[in-house]
Amino acid sequence: MRLHPTRATFHVALAGAAVASMGVALRLGAVVAFGGAMILAVAVGRAFALSAVTRLRAAGFEMVWSTSKRVLRVARGETVTFGAELRNRSGDEMRGISLRAIASSMLEAKVEPETVDLLPNSRLEVQVSVLAKRVGRWGVHGMALEVRGIPAGGEALYEVPLMFANPFGVEVFPRALHALVTSPRGGRSRRAAEAGRAAPALGEGDEIRELREHVPGDPFKRIAWKASARRGRLIVRDMEREERDVVWLMLDASVELWAGPEGRAPLDDMVDEVSALAARHLARGDRVGLAVLASRPRTWLTPAAGASHAVKIAAALASAASMIDVDRCELDEWEIAQRVSEHARPLDPRGLHDIPKSNLDLLATRAQALRARAPFAPRVPFATTSREQQLRHYVAAFGIEVPPRVEGERDKTHATMAGALDMIFNDKKARASVLYIFSPAPAPTSDILGVIRRLRARHVDVRWSLPPFERAVTPPEAGVTPTRVREVVDEAVWLRAVAARTRAEKILRRLGVRPRVTERRIAG
Repeated sequence: MRLHPTRATFHVALAGAAVASMGVALRLGAVVAFGGAMILAVAVGRAFALSAVTRLRAAGFEMVWSTSKRVLRVARGETVTFGAELRNRSGDEMRGISLRAIASSMLEAKVEPETVDLLPNSRLEVQVSVLAKRVGRWGVHGMALEVRGIPAGGEALYEVPLMFANPFGVEVFPRALHALVTSPRGGRSRRAAEAGRAAPALGEGDEIRELREHVPGDPFKRIAWKASARRGRLIVRDMEREERDVVWLMLDASVELWAGPEGRAPLDDMVDEVSALAARHLARGDRVGLAVLASRPRTWLTPAAGASHAVKIAAALASAASMIDVDRCELDEWEIAQRVSEHARPLDPRGLHDIPKSNLDLLATRAQALRARAPFAPRVPFATTSREQQLRHYVAAFGIEVPPRVEGERDKTHATMAGALDMIFNDKKARASVLYIFSPAPAPTSDILGVIRRLRARHVDVRWSLPPFERAVTPPEAGVTPTRVREVVDEAVWLRAVAARTRAEKILRRLGVRPRVTERRIAG
């Protein structure tokens, strides 16, 4: 247990040392004794503080969340407030300062009040406010504070940092889908309208499209007998079938698209736009499919409709922010193990003291057992060994963020995208009518261009949204010459992003694809 002296303690110790040195220089025993007493008082205060905090923890000084839920769903950009309770079961009075939540950097957490005074055998409610900056599954791992005992004579001499390990999950959904999946409506009120848009194809329906002459193969039930009698030849009725669009949403989730501040990266805006389109088409009753791609296919949801499908799409977009897979994460197995060890130590009853630092097999086994306390139940991450897979699964289950890989995956992603587009083209059960692609434009020699030409020939409406790279940096001010290195770099990056977008739009227009820049739906 670490103890940190307060400012007053530091001043007393410094003054005691100065008085003792002066007494030695002047050869005054009483002055030396007085300075030594001041230093002794600081040492005795440390022993008393250590004893008081030990009694405090042994008696049951704890923190519990006021809500019974282990996971809280919020929309990106939304601030949500929930409660926590501090309980002092000891017979000592205490003061806690710098009360704060230990949470992912993708969450901006604030605790009020930051200073609490707890009487013996009492409890106190505090409020935790969390601002969700990025879609994903992020953890609030507990709370921390510095404890100061409050002796009868005045201010305490030492602060003792304490942490309460009590995992809590925050699942951040895109704003458009969050409103849809959390709607309390059910039953008939969640059904889409029965009417659809008229399709150019023929089919069974209630509306007559046209009357025409009978040709071999027409069923007899379609013969219009009265019209045939008037015209003296067989006439059949062509009925108009009402159908809905089959919409595909294809999202490029390459790691380099997360570059930029939390909430302002290109992929932040792309995820919001995908969710808005999904909500709009699902509300119309269209069938919506989702493909989230990187160097490997990450999510493949076949077209479907309804509120349950909206939940699946929202969950898939939330997992798009995950960097836990070995081919997307900058951390190797040893670095992942270190993060697992730091997080699991306060959760483990033995504090992991029985596990040697070099024994990753035993650490992975213990982490697998502790995962029962995790707020999330994510998919098993991709890894090269089962041991590393267990360690990465622990990190994902508790919402511990990891840094993305420095090397991008653009070429591999576009190769994966070409295969995904080919699957959509060859799908005969649900022929796509509208295809939205959210990705940087492909190279002029990419296989993607050939598949898009075939889709366009089948009258599929292809729409391509380009990532807003220039929004992740500060644009140059008109007429202002940059003076600092950062301003010069920002201007160069911004100009390069604008030029790349202009070239990409030309490539897409040649294919007959409507290019556009992804909208920003939440202010940075």
